[in-house]
Amino acid sequence: MNALEIGILDGIQEIFKNDVLDVIMKSVSRIGNSGAIWVALALVLLIIPRTRRSGMAMSMSLIIIFLAVNLTIKPLVARTRPYDYNPDIVLIIDRLKDYSFPSGHSASSFAAIMALYKCRNRIWIPALVLGITMAFSRLYLYMHYPTDVICGILIGILAGVLGFTIMRFIERKRNRPFPGI
Repeated sequence: MNALEIGILDGIQEIFKNDVLDVIMKSVSRIGNSGAIWVALALVLLIIPRTRRSGMAMSMSLIIIFLAVNLTIKPLVARTRPYDYNPDIVLIIDRLKDYSFPSGHSASSFAAIMALYKCRNRIWIPALVLGITMAFSRLYLYMHYPTDVICGILIGILAGVLGFTIMRFIERKRNRPFPGI
């Protein structure tokens, strides 16, 4: 499986690699470090009364991702990064110290996107564009195997639905909904 996935990553390098995309992909990936862009967006949504519902669902989703991906799945699976399998690749960002599976960038992106979608917040559409770009950046930068990204996306979607469900449960316990779009 690794050889096939390395072939896909090498193909991405051959087809897409250029100086302009290097800058874009590094930047997009950087704002996704530790889910920073999604945490910031969730905080902004929590502060604004009419979007508090979306912010709450996103927050629940991102907490689930942190617990499931960073604290549980990555250490259990302990999959090495593709650049460790293919040491000939020239990286344009620093090597990472954690494991490859699943992609945390992809998981947090799609958890946030799904939470926004479930809350019927229209910013899910630009968030989707950013999330897809961020997931692709992880392949472009040779940080993840394709299956890391695909599984990250699937785990993120599940976490987004679960985060929304938890938010709804809290609303019912409070006997009133959070303000929201």
